[in-house]
Amino acid sequence: MASVAAPPPAHPVTRVQQAVGNLLRTGVLLAAAVVLAGGILYLARHGGAVADYSVFRGEPASLRSLAGVFRSSLVESGRGVIQLGLLILVATPVARVAFTAVAFAIERDRTYVLVALLVLSLLLKSLLG
Repeated sequence: MASVAAPPPAHPVTRVQQAVGNLLRTGVLLAAAVVLAGGILYLARHGGAVADYSVFRGEPASLRSLAGVFRSSLVESGRGVIQLGLLILVATPVARVAFTAVAFAIERDRTYVLVALLVLSLLLKSLLG
């Protein structure tokens, strides 16, 4: 009888890769939950309002800064909570890069630490101005 060869083993997932995957998954799920909560809050307060699309109105000035978003979400403004969820979503890949920089530093891989820190600095520069 011919035996069937076992398939080659899959690449092992390292603890760092598993942690990065969990970080990304948690960030996206948290952001979605916060946006959903903000949407429910917004609709509960403003769901019956008639929208006026004849004039464009952007986000209020209070929601254009980090401090304003945090302040607005603390007073349970639906728009503020939605903005907070979007900030969490944007912060998730930034946290991933920071986490991998630390992981490479623990592994003493200087090249990848420098690359990760360069990417992190470019991300932060583009996000913060």
